[in-house]
Amino acid sequence: MQKLQNYILGKWIAGDGDGTPQFNAYTGEIISTASDAGLDFAQILEYGRKTGGPPLRKMTFPERGRMLKALAFYLLERKEKYYTISHWTGAATRGDSWVDIEGGIGNLFAYSSLRRRFPDEPFHVEGETVRLSKENTFTGHHILVPKRGVAVHINAFNFPIWGMLEKIAVNLLAGVPAVVKASEQTSYLTEAMVRDIVASGILPEGALQLLVGQGRGVLDPVQSQDVVTFTGSAATGKKLRAHPALIEHSVPFTMEADSLNAAILGEDAVPGTPEFDLFIKEVRREMVTKAGQKCTAVRRIIVPENCSMRYRPRLLPC
Repeated sequence: MQKLQNYILGKWIAGDGDGTPQFNAYTGEIISTASDAGLDFAQILEYGRKTGGPPLRKMTFPERGRMLKALAFYLLERKEKYYTISHWTGAATRGDSWVDIEGGIGNLFAYSSLRRRFPDEPFHVEGETVRLSKENTFTGHHILVPKRGVAVHINAFNFPIWGMLEKIAVNLLAGVPAVVKASEQTSYLTEAMVRDIVASGILPEGALQLLVGQGRGVLDPVQSQDVVTFTGSAATGKKLRAHPALIEHSVPFTMEADSLNAAILGEDAVPGTPEFDLFIKEVRREMVTKAGQKCTAVRRIIVPENCSMRYRPRLLPC
């Protein structure tokens, strides 16, 4: 049985113990096991700060943007490999996997284009100088520089690629290294892509590290210059947000959890109107794409009470 490896400290290392079994969603067979038990998370985060941080901070915004663009093209050339593996996750159609794979790579392209908005410097001067004293002897100006910590990304099972790429695109453009804690349920797909990223040599060493297991204790060594993001359930997110280390060091914490988006049909959007047709099209897509497991998927479908029963089967096919 294959045992996934973590990419930490510049090398591939398996965690201790049996790990979490990862199943093929169609056959029920075990694909691999994932563990990051026994790893020194304090050392891993410090490696990112000391090894990955300095070269990223030296790069200018345009250089970081071109790095993201080069990585996007590199991964796009290898996309068919990811489609094959993605099928094991239960993403039954190519369209389901496209959202995760090519949608994720698209984030790299999108953020690489933002380089044009920033100067050819490793920092960004924001806004105008503000006069703070009557004689103009005291002034203020915002200068944005990279944090000297790491970005710890805790990701969800349903987007093993998008979840990683959409987040690291941001921190890499900002000159900050990342430690990605992929979901232990589908981290075999994340690991496949990270192996290619490492092999490409496009990112500076230490700019990206990967944890494939449960990551218990990964937040214990965070410091004031670090940032943490979380995608998953609101219940878990609330527990992580209250972590003593985050509170003690005032670590920024961003949570994406339990969306409650709705699609609402207006009374004047009657059958035969473009709005009605668009409503039907979007509701259907939201129900079937990734089996409804998109973070932004519509959870509530609301129609007027006096909507004719003649059209309700079209609105609510279930």
